[in-house]
Amino acid sequence: MQLHPIAAESFAIIDREIGEHNFTPQEYAIVRRAIHSTADFDLKHLFCFENQAIATGIRAIQANTPVITDVRMVGVGIHRTLSQAGKSAPLCALDYPGEGTTRTAAGITHLLEMYPNGIFAIGNAPTALLAIVDAIERKMAAPALVIGVPVGFVAVEAAKEALAHTQVPQIRVTGRKGGSAIAAAIVNALVFLAAEKKTDERSGDGENR
Repeated sequence: MQLHPIAAESFAIIDREIGEHNFTPQEYAIVRRAIHSTADFDLKHLFCFENQAIATGIRAIQANTPVITDVRMVGVGIHRTLSQAGKSAPLCALDYPGEGTTRTAAGITHLLEMYPNGIFAIGNAPTALLAIVDAIERKMAAPALVIGVPVGFVAVEAAKEALAHTQVPQIRVTGRKGGSAIAAAIVNALVFLAAEKKTDERSGDGENR
């Protein structure tokens, strides 16, 4: 999967300007793509990767685990990348009515029942993230990965903190920042990392023959 020349140039600018950091190469690939989508270098200080999130996320992507989003904008942002990688189209909570405090929470609850081990990318709705945490705590779901980056002022930080207290593989952006662009950037970065890992494994197999 090749980078667009403009994206490659943008990444080079980020590399020059980001300064010192302690991210692993895979973590940095995700953070860099999120910064690219927002031009917000504050994200350097806000990302959290826990419970082998990247390794688990890569395996889940490679296994074509369903990617479930809270809103359509996240789905729009990842549809092409998933398609180019030969993966299934994302599913959106708004297309699955159910019972919950909000439409997104209702849809996520419905999809948790259908895909309890899915990849959940939450970029806007803290109520959807709280629904996931509730299902985890009740042992009704064990997501392969939760991307918890809702944006805003009401219940956003509480939802992220609730996710932090679970043991599920997770990628969070702490505080009020987040959004669809960041959620999509994280998924897209994982798809690229999964493709790179597959290529590396094939190269290794060839060398061992």
